[in-house]
Amino acid sequence: MEIRSVQSFVDYYEKIRARTNRIIEVVPPEHLDFSYKPGKFTIGDQIRHIATIERYMYGETISGRPSAYPGCGKDLADGYENTVKFFNEMHNQTMEIINALSDEDLDRKCLTPAQSEISVWKWLRAMIEHEIHHRAELYIYLNLLDVKTPQIYGFSAEEVQDMSVKLRND
Repeated sequence: MEIRSVQSFVDYYEKIRARTNRIIEVVPPEHLDFSYKPGKFTIGDQIRHIATIERYMYGETISGRPSAYPGCGKDLADGYENTVKFFNEMHNQTMEIINALSDEDLDRKCLTPAQSEISVWKWLRAMIEHEIHHRAELYIYLNLLDVKTPQIYGFSAEEVQDMSVKLRND
């Protein structure tokens, strides 16, 4: 996907974020500190990580500044309500940065934390991929806890199979 206009990117990204918000809304507050294994991100870490990478890595670098990623610990926001508030605030700040871009800025180069040059539009595309990756991890964490999770597009794989044309194996 090539991103040619800021507005079309914003429209698309807000749909991605709405799906992420739906999974965060079903996180039981008492399981915010759950991790499948010691030393790995907790559910809360995952949520804070999406927020801080979006704002302090992508938001900073597309602005021409170096990455300022502060990590994803409880020192940033602790507890379910504070974590969700932090998540939303970081997104709002990032959206202000993105909305200030011109369509021409999308072709400008920015520097990744590894000091690699990349077009802003490609870096924004990577931001979406990053969020989707961590959203999928949230689904797995919640499934391990037997928490019912929302279907991403409205139907489960089994429901799609039931609605699909049956192929014959003749």
